[in-house]
Amino acid sequence: MFLFDPLYLLFISPALLLGFLAQMWVKSTYASASQIPVGISGATAARQVLNSLGLQHVDIEEVPGHLSDHYDPREKVLRLSREVYHNHNMAAIGIALHEAGHAIQDAKGYIPLVIRNLAVPAANFGSSGGMILLVLGLLMNFQPLLLAGIALFSCVVFFQLVNLPVEFNASSRAKEAVIMSGFVKPQEIGPINKMLWAAALTYVAATLQSVLTLLYYILRFSRRSND
Repeated sequence: MFLFDPLYLLFISPALLLGFLAQMWVKSTYASASQIPVGISGATAARQVLNSLGLQHVDIEEVPGHLSDHYDPREKVLRLSREVYHNHNMAAIGIALHEAGHAIQDAKGYIPLVIRNLAVPAANFGSSGGMILLVLGLLMNFQPLLLAGIALFSCVVFFQLVNLPVEFNASSRAKEAVIMSGFVKPQEIGPINKMLWAAALTYVAATLQSVLTLLYYILRFSRRSND
């Protein structure tokens, strides 16, 4: 089966290595930033920043789970995990304001975010349906099925590529908000900066893995077409 194809493992190995290193860096930077106290909780920091930009209508809710933080553009709700919502440390501030950055993007009509939100249904379907078609196409040696899987999985790659500027921009907005709001002095923002860079690297790794997986299937399709 293709999962044991040495070529497949060779294709995705750079992404797997990068993803592993990124996860280790995230854990390390998060742990370090969590040890640095700040005089305000993540939820309060996000609330103040959103209010200062006229986004009082964006609600902030506590949700279960570890680092389950996200912004819901449909409900206009910022959902923060318990440790981010309540804790008074740099890690909580950085994550809360990163998610607030997505709310700011939404309010300003940030084009990559608009495109990403529109691409979500296709990406979700491409991730599940596309993989099924790809595997079946290989197992059944049926080129049209394999080609359909490639087309569907391309939606996942497109989503990942669009998502990168969205995440990097949200982190930039978070760092600007931290400094402009006075929660942390400019010379003290280093731990937050490292943590956000580490988190961004996980998105880079995920995107790279999707791109390399797609290239693998395209290569398999091309080889079978030439046989």
